[in-house]
Amino acid sequence: MSSKRAGQVFLWMFFAWAACAHAAEAPRQAQPIDWIMAVVNDDVITRHELDVRLAVVVNQLKKQGTPLPEAAVLEKQILERMIGDMLQLQFAKETGLRVDDAMLDKALGRIAQQNKLPSLAAFRAKVEQEGVDFNKFREEIRTEILTTRLREREVDSKLVVSENEIENYLANQSKQAGKGEELKLAHIMVVVPEQASAEKIGTYKQRAEEALAKLRGGAPFAQVAAGYSDAADALQGGNLGWRPADRLPSMFAEALQKLQPGEVSEILRSPNGFHILKLVERRSKDAPVVITQTHARHILIKTSELVPENEAKSRLAEIKQRIDKGADFAEQAKLYSEDGSATQGGDLGWLSPGETVPEFEGPMDALKVGQISGLVQSGFGWHLIQVLERRNTDVSVEQKKQQARNSIRAFRSDEAFQDWLRQLRDRAFVEYRK
Repeated sequence: MSSKRAGQVFLWMFFAWAACAHAAEAPRQAQPIDWIMAVVNDDVITRHELDVRLAVVVNQLKKQGTPLPEAAVLEKQILERMIGDMLQLQFAKETGLRVDDAMLDKALGRIAQQNKLPSLAAFRAKVEQEGVDFNKFREEIRTEILTTRLREREVDSKLVVSENEIENYLANQSKQAGKGEELKLAHIMVVVPEQASAEKIGTYKQRAEEALAKLRGGAPFAQVAAGYSDAADALQGGNLGWRPADRLPSMFAEALQKLQPGEVSEILRSPNGFHILKLVERRSKDAPVVITQTHARHILIKTSELVPENEAKSRLAEIKQRIDKGADFAEQAKLYSEDGSATQGGDLGWLSPGETVPEFEGPMDALKVGQISGLVQSGFGWHLIQVLERRNTDVSVEQKKQQARNSIRAFRSDEAFQDWLRQLRDRAFVEYRK
């Protein structure tokens, strides 16, 4: 299963997006002339579409108080992101990945709750009061869920962290200072393709050096991140939030030891590219907390280009009917589950909060001990979940291992996703026009 961080959908961003997008549409209405900026396989990105996205981003950066990058730099950054988004949506369509209306309504319901509105109908009324087309807003949410599920299926579900890697990671961290600290960080990442030539690597390094030079010259970090970083959080100022010092890669941890809050690192080279870190703040780490763990098992039927969602759901429904009539859950898991846990009868062991994706964890947490769920959908496919036990426990040792696993997976996930996007881009036909 993927970590919670990988499965998160940042739904709160879309309310701001919708309001900004509506505002961005207005000035273009008097300018019907349009042209193609890029051809992406059989689709195109127009000047109008780029202007709308630019207006959204500019509004977002202004609301965050982030100084705007140079117009040409920001435009290029946004166009590249639009190309990446379009390629992902094309691939999802080609491989049969869909987000049905039921899943979409659940997501919209969560947005309504976050905006402290009592119902989806009330939320729709609020959106429309702002002058936003609700159907367009709804489809943007569908797109975000789709790309998140695509990443889970194509990248996160294939990441494996061995026990040996965890032990080595913990051994390395134990040698480092600052184990009792948490660090609030921001970063800039310039991605280097895996097969890049020495000349290309030099070009990417020069881009990182330009970013560092701007920072050394006094430019705000968020502004430089928005213009230069390839990371998904670039438009949020490269904000990484709070990270335990003992969960950072040793290269990052060593560089950060030398920094005071407010300072930025030199350029760091990893297999994925060039990085610049900013130490925003330090604080002491809280003592370990007793948590509630759930011992669960599941049966998973994966969706793919060969197995559409309706077929996977139907197959799992048949399995549930057999279990409801007395068939053994573990035996059905061994026979039919498409997860690595199948040989153990679907047993996932003891799960801590945040260890599974929200679409799985929420229904699991709602079950009583011994109870079997209905059909549960996640980015991996359709699940049948049974809770076997629950316990409150001090998970100091296990927690350290799980934190190490999550940390390794998180950094690997970012690198693997960028690599997957590069491969997707390499296979595509992309032509720039002006």
